Amino acid sequence: MSRIGKMPVKLPQGVSAVLKDSVLEVKGPKGQLTRELRPEMTIEIDSDEIRIRRPSDLNRHRAFHGLTRNLIANMVQGVSEGFTKVLEINGVGYRAVVQGKSLELHLGYSQPVNFPLKEGVEAQVEKNVLTLKSINKELLGQVAADIRDLRPPEPYKGKGIKYAEEKILRKAGKTTK
Repeated sequence: MSRIGKMPVKLPQGVSAVLKDSVLEVKGPKGQLTRELRPEMTIEIDSDEIRIRRPSDLNRHRAFHGLTRNLIANMVQGVSEGFTKVLEINGVGYRAVVQGKSLELHLGYSQPVNFPLKEGVEAQVEKNVLTLKSINKELLGQVAADIRDLRPPEPYKGKGIKYAEEKILRKAGKTTK
């Protein structure tokens, strides 16, 4: 049995889950998330935990067993605590400004880049640190990746947008004789 899939998902205080057909709805203090799950997986909801069972030991079912458990665990953590991603903006003149539901990014191009934030994602900027918050981990990761793709970090001077925990391998420049 899958080591991840067999672990139950604990429901914290104030979080409730409802399963209708194969659609799971999780409500908590931060908000509500809905996700359609694989119909072959059996989901049992008790008062304080959720258990996932698979129908057989086929490779496909074994793979979906752990995946389903992690998707549910991320939903529960999102509605109870939320998720954050921190991006750093490095470079002379590089900066970001939050304007309502969009980011205005000055990244060394001739014009500033206007990046609209998706529904459910909040942004804060302090100096050159951009903090993104959301209850949906998948959406948050995609928005952070899209922002990083606007100006990925380059290996010579380290200019660009990078994740706070990311290490950039620096290269030496040209050497003279």
